[in-house]
Amino acid sequence: MNDSEEPWRGAATAALSWDEQGSPHSEQFSDLYYSSADGLEESRQVFLAGNELPERWQDLHESDFTILETGFGTGLNFLATWEAWRASETGQARLYYISIEKFPLDTASLERALSAWPALAPLRELLVQNYPPPLPGRHRLLFDQGRVCLDLVIGDVTTALDKLAELPGLAVDAWYLDGFAPARNPEMWSTAVFDGMARLSHHSTRFATFTAAGAVRRGLQAAGFEVEKSPGFGRKREMLRGRSTAEKSATRYSGTPWHLAGRQPPGGRSAIVLGAGLAGATTAAALAGRGWQVQVLERDSVAGAASGNPQGVLYTRISHRQSELNDFSLHSYCFALRLYRRLLGNGELEAGVDGDLCGALHLQDSWAEDHPLAMTVRSLPDLVYPVDAATAAAKTGLAECRGGLFYPGAGWLHPPALCRTLLGQPGIETRENCGPVQLAREDEAWVATTGDTVLARADVAVIACGAGSRDQAGLDWLPLQSIRGQVSELPSSGSLAALKTVICHSGYLAPAREGLHCIGATFDLDTTDTTIRNADHDYNLEELQQAIPGLSADLANIEPEVLSGRVGFRCASPDYLPIAGPVPDRDAFCEDYADLRKNARRVITTTGRYLPGLYVSTAHGSRGLTSTPLTAELLAAEVNGEAWPVDTPLYRALAPARFLVRDLVRNRI
Repeated sequence: MNDSEEPWRGAATAALSWDEQGSPHSEQFSDLYYSSADGLEESRQVFLAGNELPERWQDLHESDFTILETGFGTGLNFLATWEAWRASETGQARLYYISIEKFPLDTASLERALSAWPALAPLRELLVQNYPPPLPGRHRLLFDQGRVCLDLVIGDVTTALDKLAELPGLAVDAWYLDGFAPARNPEMWSTAVFDGMARLSHHSTRFATFTAAGAVRRGLQAAGFEVEKSPGFGRKREMLRGRSTAEKSATRYSGTPWHLAGRQPPGGRSAIVLGAGLAGATTAAALAGRGWQVQVLERDSVAGAASGNPQGVLYTRISHRQSELNDFSLHSYCFALRLYRRLLGNGELEAGVDGDLCGALHLQDSWAEDHPLAMTVRSLPDLVYPVDAATAAAKTGLAECRGGLFYPGAGWLHPPALCRTLLGQPGIETRENCGPVQLAREDEAWVATTGDTVLARADVAVIACGAGSRDQAGLDWLPLQSIRGQVSELPSSGSLAALKTVICHSGYLAPAREGLHCIGATFDLDTTDTTIRNADHDYNLEELQQAIPGLSADLANIEPEVLSGRVGFRCASPDYLPIAGPVPDRDAFCEDYADLRKNARRVITTTGRYLPGLYVSTAHGSRGLTSTPLTAELLAAEVNGEAWPVDTPLYRALAPARFLVRDLVRNRI
């Protein structure tokens, strides 16, 4: 969290110059990013051969292999490793590559730096397409159907290692120590870094680095590593390599570890997912991508509830204040964007019919250099930038339009098509029209029934039923709100026909899909009315007309009575964050943490008690397209015993048990 008065901003990017051979040179550290002789061969000799790769991959079969790199730089080491991984016989194993970078290159510089190796072009293009903006934190990039996972951490190395040490399920198999030279960048070669390495290593962990500096050798030895010298690359006479001599220490958390569920691996790899909307479909796909057999049970039809609108908007909002909500909004948006770009790019979703990442304009009445968001927006130009009225009109295709903030990667999707595409993956069986389904724990398995009929039995279960999630036994305490929303569909004619991008105001307007523009949506609490209301069509039209007065002439001729539309019920939480994670055993949990009623700051060392193998994903509100892919990845990682794709504070901010902790602290339960 950032408690200062300074606006939150993106990370500072690398300052570069280029030599005559076209190699990048760091202005911050007065050092080259890679050997001028041959950077790719240096990567192969120092880091792959130095860690005895790919020989160590031969017997992995279904195990993961984790590499942690200090200094992502141009990404050359990652591409060299990915290339070698593709060429190896690794079965169903997954490569988990974590890299920490304080000063990331911008996308254009990254592409230029890697263009020196044409043989890497296919991998380079995939990396460039998925490369994140300089948004601080951990970005998960998935390649090769999820068999290669890159977590790019943008931030300080010591802080990043401390956060990684808090993640259950993370143990590093190989270290790439590739900061700039110790004399030029001592922060990357500090005692804190070596101690952080030790916390994340086990007895088979190896490391390699280009440097042979005595201070580095002594620091690694003091942290518990065996160190040896090997011939260096090019002009470097020697390099260091070695191994850890100790078992990995237990995951430590400095506060009360109520979020740690004491992971017990299930007996098999089968899962039930209740709900075939966005939350259920993304979760099923994330599990199936890890080799799980998934049975999806839907009360009605796929995307038949809140996920069934003809057009949904992929968007985010940015704040000048750092918070868990801001972090999740931005990181989930970036993660979702990478998924949809891939699905549209490879034809799994049909561009223009199933979606279009055409950009989105968020209308803003005024923008000036002293605007609270100005510094934040300037620091993330690939993510968002301000546009004046003339530029807004050119981008949207409308003759008249207010300025605002433009998100070039945003757009719209057809949620039903997205859900069916995700559910069509191998390993997923979907059953629709199941009626009311109940879960019960029997003989160390979860059993789903409707009436007296058993529908499915599996090792774990995920509840993804929106507000209906609390109808399951043990979840009635979840503070969920059901919010009615009605969208309206406008015929594409007149000025509307020229619309090229999404426009967001208090509602939204999407470009035409099959001749109709989706607008909306209303926001009504405390109602279960599913009928289409003309008054709500009126409301949507009035909101749109106020936001874009240039459309007044076209909208004036539209009669609400002739419009089509749809009613759905969003599910939201009190803090506007989704609810995703393991389900606590409410009574046992409250018993373990009862002392929080008396002293909210007391550290209780007991880990939480949770219902074995039961998880939930709900409360995605009106941003399900944005939030569900990352929460699905989080749940799949948790179920599979992997490191989460988010840091611990954000994991706790999403966890269902957070509401029990808050109520205990406030002495409400």
